[in-house]
Amino acid sequence: MRASWLPLAAVLALCTVSRAEVIDDVLNSLARGADFLEQQHELINLDGVVGYIMLQAELKQAVGSWPHSDPVSWAQRSRAVALAKKLEQSLDRAVSALKQNDPNYYREFEPLLTWTFWLVPGSWASTDPSLVYSSTLTSECYDEQLSDKCLTLLLGTWKQNGTPCIVTKQCRDMMTRFGCPFYSLSHQLLYFMIGHMRGCSDLLRGDSRASRLNMTELSYQRIFCSNMMKTNNDLLTEALGPLNADIFLENILVCGLAGFSDFYKADWLQHILRLQDVEVGCFGRDKINIIYMLLQPHHRVKRRERVLPDGCSSHMTGVAVGALGGYLNYYLTEQDITKRPLS
Repeated sequence: MRASWLPLAAVLALCTVSRAEVIDDVLNSLARGADFLEQQHELINLDGVVGYIMLQAELKQAVGSWPHSDPVSWAQRSRAVALAKKLEQSLDRAVSALKQNDPNYYREFEPLLTWTFWLVPGSWASTDPSLVYSSTLTSECYDEQLSDKCLTLLLGTWKQNGTPCIVTKQCRDMMTRFGCPFYSLSHQLLYFMIGHMRGCSDLLRGDSRASRLNMTELSYQRIFCSNMMKTNNDLLTEALGPLNADIFLENILVCGLAGFSDFYKADWLQHILRLQDVEVGCFGRDKINIIYMLLQPHHRVKRRERVLPDGCSSHMTGVAVGALGGYLNYYLTEQDITKRPLS
């Protein structure tokens, strides 16, 4: 009987090997994504660049916490350092191109275009299935131009030297509405995340609804991500077409960055890796499918989304590399191996 059990050291060694192999897969994918940015930096739209900047923040966090326990791990850290350096150079050029090509949009969202803005989680929470809505709207329930305006009010970029952390009733009502699907959910979550990172202390001040008196900003984040978890599980029962894949990736990116570790599932990582075009390094490389995604009447149209000349999606690529950076950071900061998605 005892022969059927592996010694603890051997079990841990097997875990280490598997973990190292998956980190190699993530680094290989990110290297291809960085090559794509280097080649296409003048054409990537703002949403795509923000995804790469989130990756930059995650890489810097990962490099700082990388274990130096063995030569394999040390070699991987060296790869990550080189990747971060390459990314920094390409992002400098990409941000300069944004400033030149779309100066107004650049000015409105300039604070998001530096890696120091984005806070990478150091502790983890889980979603709660009991918080899933009993019913959900079938179409998006927010206006994208109003959403952009609400974000500029938080950032203080609504005018030159504008006051930050302004929350209007219209913005608060839209960003706290329950029952919203798809991109509405992710942008509701981003509103609270960006407010926190900007240092806005009370986004809910002035909400006098009796049913919301005990709600905190973290309460809303948990509700949104619990519903985004259900969305992702539902999407995987269907084929991950261009629209579904974009939503799937965005949910992993933003909820992972919000600190919900159950979005870093091992099988979801494999889905992400399979979505990458190996030849070019981007995601969503199918011009016909991307056009179909943009023309869907019931879903949010990505304003300024750009289908690049090689058929890649600027938005999906940025979101995907940001999500992969979250996986990398999670593997390296989560010390309890029973919680790792490789288990």
